[in-house]
Amino acid sequence: MNLALWLQRSARLFPQRTAIALGDQPWASYAEFARQAAALAGEFAARGLQPGDRVVLFLGNAPQVLPLMWGAWWAGLVLVPVNAKLHARETAWIVGHCGARLVVTEPERLDALRAALAEAGLQDATATAPPALWPTAAPPLSGPVTRGESDPAWLFYTSGTTGRPKGVVLAARQLRWSTLAYLASVQAVQPGDVMLHPAPLSHGGGLYHLPYVLQGGLNVVPLSGGFDGDECLDLAAHWRHASFFAAPTMVRRVVEAARRRGRRPEGLATIVYGGGPMYLADIEEALEVVGPHFAQIYGQGESPMTITVLGRALIDDRGHPRWRERLASVGVAQSMLELSIRDAGNQERPLGEPGEVCVRGEVVMNGYWDDAQATAAAVRDGWLHTGDVGRLDAEGFLTLLDRSKDLVVSGGSNIYPREVEEALLTHPQVAEVAVIGRADPEWGEVVVAYVVAREGGAADTGGGALDSAALDAHCLQSIARFKRPRHYRLVAELPKNHYGKVLKTTLREWEARHLPP
Repeated sequence: MNLALWLQRSARLFPQRTAIALGDQPWASYAEFARQAAALAGEFAARGLQPGDRVVLFLGNAPQVLPLMWGAWWAGLVLVPVNAKLHARETAWIVGHCGARLVVTEPERLDALRAALAEAGLQDATATAPPALWPTAAPPLSGPVTRGESDPAWLFYTSGTTGRPKGVVLAARQLRWSTLAYLASVQAVQPGDVMLHPAPLSHGGGLYHLPYVLQGGLNVVPLSGGFDGDECLDLAAHWRHASFFAAPTMVRRVVEAARRRGRRPEGLATIVYGGGPMYLADIEEALEVVGPHFAQIYGQGESPMTITVLGRALIDDRGHPRWRERLASVGVAQSMLELSIRDAGNQERPLGEPGEVCVRGEVVMNGYWDDAQATAAAVRDGWLHTGDVGRLDAEGFLTLLDRSKDLVVSGGSNIYPREVEEALLTHPQVAEVAVIGRADPEWGEVVVAYVVAREGGAADTGGGALDSAALDAHCLQSIARFKRPRHYRLVAELPKNHYGKVLKTTLREWEARHLPP
């Protein structure tokens, strides 16, 4: 099926109901939302795009993003939302990898993006500003283009251990099951219920606008276009029965905002938190200051937002003898999949024993775009191997013991050290580098780089001193700002085992003492 049928149906049922708002102001009714999507679908077709072609949205949060998304689906295209924090060269790589013919971005990014596309030799990819600047002569498409259940609908680019992102292929099937999992496992949605979008629409949290379109709800983009704790609380009080997705660092800022006000927030339904570790003390404080408005999910792009859930009822059940133990977990399997803890041979581990978190079900991705090898490694005998280590208890609660070996989660964004290492190694004065994550009370984790300079590289050798400022400037030439290290440690050598492999466990021990030996 084509997901755009949901928008068409809601527009028929609730034509005058507000579908999209910017801040505290209505932006489009459902009838207007559907008209915009149909008009944009006509524009895509007039530009020669065919069903199955990829369209990259390199945009920050704005109300116009939603009609673009649904217009792409209306035309039968494959949506490729890209993190707005990425460097133009990183975006150009994604454009080339998925073979996108059109990239939509803000006017101020166009020159840099066009230069990056030209540098990458992508002559067939066109970069354009948002549709407010497009011609409008093309006729709208009267109805959504027919699409199959397994036809790609969304490519979610997520960092991989090779340092290059992988394109997770999600079809209508996965997006529909993800939507139904939210309605069944997280919370029900009634017409007029509100979802705020302080988290990027290009990320997993952006999928949470789907249940609200299906059910005739209201999707609200903050006027700031991003996250501000006070703004979220103000919007919840204004619109009422409002929910939003938040990384743990965002939850802490909401708690700070509520504490400053000296009263519990009004108008909140549910704050769904995930995307990184939430410490027990933090969620207990959040419940005390904000109130019983929290649910936790655990998922990844390959099983979008759908692995486990710790629902509001479980979080609020303070009388249960294992309440704090449950609160420290990531909950139980969501309704649309099976969950299993498995060993390296893909055999199920006994209850209570650690192993790799594996899931299977209709919600699991089709695979990785143009990467059969990575797909075969991730999905074996029908089971998606998440790379995360955890254990299940007798009641079905999953406790995560570790994330994928080297993944750093900072402010809810995934950062893979190898990508940062590769960027730093292109500096002519860097001989070796190893990147790890360091616990941080505000961001969850921050990136730390241990750097070995080439002989003479730590001093001014005519090419500039190798110091934190020089390394930071070098990183910003090729990777996004949020991925750069917050700390650089210049060391004489990296700790290694007998096979020459860098011992990151030793680096973490060094970092725990704040200074290398």
